[in-house]
Amino acid sequence: MGRILGMQDVEAAIRGGSVFAAGGGGWADHGRMLGTAAVLAGQPELVSMDEVPDDAFIATAAAIGAPAGTTEWQMLGVDYVKAVDMMQDALGAPIYGLMIGQNGMSSTMNAWLPSAMLGTKVVDAVGDIRAHPTGDMGSIGMAGSPEATIQVAVGGHRNSNSYIELVVRGATAKISPVLRKAADMSGGFIASCRNPVRASYVKKNAALGGISRALELGRAILAAESEGGEAVIKAICSATSGTILGTGKVTRKAVVYTEAAFDIGTITLRCAGRDLALHVMNEYMAVEDGDGKRLATFPDVITTLDRDGKPVSVGHIKEGDELSVFHIAKAHLPLSSSVKDPSVYPVCEAALGIPIASYALG
Repeated sequence: MGRILGMQDVEAAIRGGSVFAAGGGGWADHGRMLGTAAVLAGQPELVSMDEVPDDAFIATAAAIGAPAGTTEWQMLGVDYVKAVDMMQDALGAPIYGLMIGQNGMSSTMNAWLPSAMLGTKVVDAVGDIRAHPTGDMGSIGMAGSPEATIQVAVGGHRNSNSYIELVVRGATAKISPVLRKAADMSGGFIASCRNPVRASYVKKNAALGGISRALELGRAILAAESEGGEAVIKAICSATSGTILGTGKVTRKAVVYTEAAFDIGTITLRCAGRDLALHVMNEYMAVEDGDGKRLATFPDVITTLDRDGKPVSVGHIKEGDELSVFHIAKAHLPLSSSVKDPSVYPVCEAALGIPIASYALG
């Protein structure tokens, strides 16, 4: 049976979700706000997919946008709840539960508050167990679908009259950019409930167990924290079958923010006499050594950890920082149909100028 999520799960979700964030952003504080509000407001319930009836509707709860510190964004917990409410109206049927597109510092908890307030279940399935740069990578195979779906977005910066609510219908490739534009107009960050599908589809296409994996990892981290950074890093490796590719100083950070709203570039570390180059497109997408030999590639998990074993996102890394590069090979991860879809890779390969699909799909 499902289990009620409590306050101890909030910290576990932040710790584990931050490792699966793969260098991507998100805010631990936003996650803590969402999780705490949910636990205080009601009883968010985590259910595994085998408990869900095949014909039940599952939608995806997601935050859309990439607000740097430069925009006036405002995201409230009620925005996630209102989005689900509006989705049920638009669909004309109840939403049984919510999945998420990816784990992250806050996204692991995107479904908790609607669960507490509306009774929708927190579904133990994710579009991708790790964070990724494009929506298609977490879309459980719907990216190229010609079928009409529904997407709802709610939120915005209230004081500048930027609050928006919208419901859009159409093929996901056509309406997803509408939500991205709405996020931009609302101040840079907006809550969404999107793409309702039957549970039978989720069972076949999502990365099942993705939330409990993050919680399990988070519990292992919490248990090790009192023993210091080395113990934490050891706990992360043993809980995930992961390894440390190298530890060293950041010698070069060459990451630029592009017009397409992506952080793109490389971060280079000098580790025990060899260089490790991390290729960034919002998140870490590949690691190569100084000879250009590929050591890790999406959908592997790639994360930078500081001395305390805390994940450091790309935006916070500075030259001179000492970091460890952590890696989980894809063989140890549940993989969704969207990361096995060749059509999601050309945009990343073009942005980074390196092959990814041949590794990801091999």
